[in-house]
Amino acid sequence: MNINSTVISGYQALNDISYLLKEKASALLVTDKNIETIPAVQTLIAQLKQHIASVSVINSVPPEPSQHDVAAILAALPTRDVDLVIGVGGGSVLDVAKLLSVLCVDHAPSLEALLAGEKPVTRTTSLLIPTTAGTGSEATPNAILAIPERETKVGIISPVMLPDFVALVPELTTSMPAHIASSTGIDALCHLIECFTATVSNPVSDNYALIGMKKLFASLETAVAEPHNLQARLDMLWASYYGGAAIAHAGTHLVHAMSYPLGGKYHLPHGVANAILLAPCMTFVRPSAVSKFAQAYDLLPDADLALDDEAKSHALVAYFTALVKRLRLPASLEELGIGPDHLPYLVEAALDVQRLMKNVPAAVSANDVRDVYLTLFPSHQE
Repeated sequence: MNINSTVISGYQALNDISYLLKEKASALLVTDKNIETIPAVQTLIAQLKQHIASVSVINSVPPEPSQHDVAAILAALPTRDVDLVIGVGGGSVLDVAKLLSVLCVDHAPSLEALLAGEKPVTRTTSLLIPTTAGTGSEATPNAILAIPERETKVGIISPVMLPDFVALVPELTTSMPAHIASSTGIDALCHLIECFTATVSNPVSDNYALIGMKKLFASLETAVAEPHNLQARLDMLWASYYGGAAIAHAGTHLVHAMSYPLGGKYHLPHGVANAILLAPCMTFVRPSAVSKFAQAYDLLPDADLALDDEAKSHALVAYFTALVKRLRLPASLEELGIGPDHLPYLVEAALDVQRLMKNVPAAVSANDVRDVYLTLFPSHQE
């Protein structure tokens, strides 16, 4: 996997992007209604309209979009003849923008064909601008869509969807509420630690994961507590980007496999589902990844480097548990009013995500998955 995106980074990095807009006759900006009102996004739209003759804005991307949402957006496009697709938003917006970049070209496969496994061969020029620091979608070849009929999510995956340009601009994230900054930050952490411990990890993905975790451990809680701390917000954007790059070179595993049906069945926000599962899944994974857990623990600002690897691995899991609590994120499904009656479905649906389950660094049985889910129902544990 080669990530050939040009990354633009820093405060006010979008103030003048005229050099990206040369010889572009038409552009499509993909966002949502809340993001569209951010002053920096309004300035971006004004720039587009100043330099490009035809600019369309799609602001109807919902959270956790389904294939039906994308089909409706496609049907509403005034034209698919665009020179530039710009996505500004969280992971859902960026995933839709990536899909549109491969669907708005001549002889593009249909959305149905992409869902069936056909791979795109080309895209129009694309620029992705994250406004949350979590999904890393701007650095992954993945677009995740909900499939309501199956109560789960699927990934459309192709390196062709990787963007030409990425802009990491901290002021675009300062209006993010604390609970969103927390849950998306945990999503980035899951990407980093899962890719670092996956069966398909490698020196390239490990390098991204280690750099990303060091930035995240140092910046996440500051970014949540101080939304206008631009350095912390920029560090979190980079941590999220490195998480996406790690996915592009390796892959997530147990947390994400088990969170997919939680999103599909209960429509839990992806970062919240991951936060609930982080410590229980890492408790299961820990015995098979002691050395790597120890390496990750060493990156904590207050790490006790005198501990041996076994102790460090336990301490990292304890840190995950405490971090989710400090960020005031749910630690169980019971907190959200969800009971254990759907356990059989959840176990079956999670095991069906073989694309990710095969990356777990330990053999995983149905009983193992059930036991992890069961920890999310503390009053029903056997």
